[in-house]
Amino acid sequence: AGDYLIKLEERERDRTGISTLKVGYNRVHGYYIEISKAQSDDAPTEYIRRQTLKNAERFITPELKEFEDKALSAKARALSREKMLYETLLTDLAEDLIALQVAAAALSELDVLTCLAERAETLRFNAPELVSDSVVDIRQGRHPVVESLITDPFVANDTCLSTDERMQIITGPNMGGKSTYMRQVALITLLAHIGSYVPAEYCKLGPIDRIFTRMGSADDVAGGRSTFMVEMTETANILHNATRDSLVLMDEVGRGTSTFDGLSLAWAAAAHLAENTQAFTLFATHYFEMTSLPEQYPTATNVHLKATEHDERIIFLHSVEKGPANQSYGLQVAQLAGVPPTVITNARQQLSQLEQQTTSVTPVKVAVTTSHTVATAPEPTSAPMQSDLFATGPGPAEAALADINPDDLTPRQALELVYSLKEMV
Repeated sequence: AGDYLIKLEERERDRTGISTLKVGYNRVHGYYIEISKAQSDDAPTEYIRRQTLKNAERFITPELKEFEDKALSAKARALSREKMLYETLLTDLAEDLIALQVAAAALSELDVLTCLAERAETLRFNAPELVSDSVVDIRQGRHPVVESLITDPFVANDTCLSTDERMQIITGPNMGGKSTYMRQVALITLLAHIGSYVPAEYCKLGPIDRIFTRMGSADDVAGGRSTFMVEMTETANILHNATRDSLVLMDEVGRGTSTFDGLSLAWAAAAHLAENTQAFTLFATHYFEMTSLPEQYPTATNVHLKATEHDERIIFLHSVEKGPANQSYGLQVAQLAGVPPTVITNARQQLSQLEQQTTSVTPVKVAVTTSHTVATAPEPTSAPMQSDLFATGPGPAEAALADINPDDLTPRQALELVYSLKEMV
């Protein structure tokens, strides 16, 4: 069409001798031949006036009109032709539709299975053993995604959950591998249940109905939900819907609010899962008070991700070992992240002062109400505890009471003492 219009313009300009003649197009009037006002009187008699402008006249010819009809209807005719061909194709395919659907389903299944087989051979996966017993027994398990992205050898770990040990309280430093360890258990479980080999030397799994996770941080600003609100919504969903055959992963529950509130929520959620739900649970936390939970619930146990210090720097060993972690290594991780040395030094001084203020640690007692009992978190005897940030020296009220013997007070003196203490508070 473009070539035709160019040739038409050249031909008409030569035929008429009108130098200002040109062929154009707009959406309102279609195709036209435009001649300036000064030369419009020289237009041939077969030119039909279509539009008058300030400085030009526009014309149409029978030949150009015929071309216009073809050009403007070409798109509609093309769509009509395409629709007809498509409907014909569907009609032809309908006769073999069932066979084609069966073939497509078989090819898609074959595609998935060959992919899983290739990955199993390439990445050293092994066949899991699926049993009817309630068990998650993984030996030398690996995280397939992390393993493919790192250059150093991946540190494999064992996971053993059974009827007698249904919950692991996982402690250890940030960057120590707690989340990776938890996620690899979930991925191995998921791969086994879709019929894949798994990244482990040995794997025996009982029935798992669902995998629940409360990991990472995210907010829903548009929905008016803070990070902590999203965390609690996910926690509520787990506590309402998890069953004895579920696998539950909970990471740092309660860290989005005050220390006492957060610890209370974390303890109560873990206690509910341990006593009521009894799901297989991996519960990672920085609340060292949580490490006393196995003293009350025999099906819970402590594990930690090992790390060590060298020249005031932390070295992550990424191996899972029995027992609670001995410290958090928070300052060392901050140093690794590039926090300025002056800030690290200041933090060490502040930490030293807080630890000196806390001569004896009194863990928060959390009342946990269940359907059977009302239990209180016991004070751990040997488990490591973080310093109580709220522990301080004696205040004015304590000083006022230090030398008072209640048995020596008259009723009036006791009442005056109450008013005096209230004023101090």
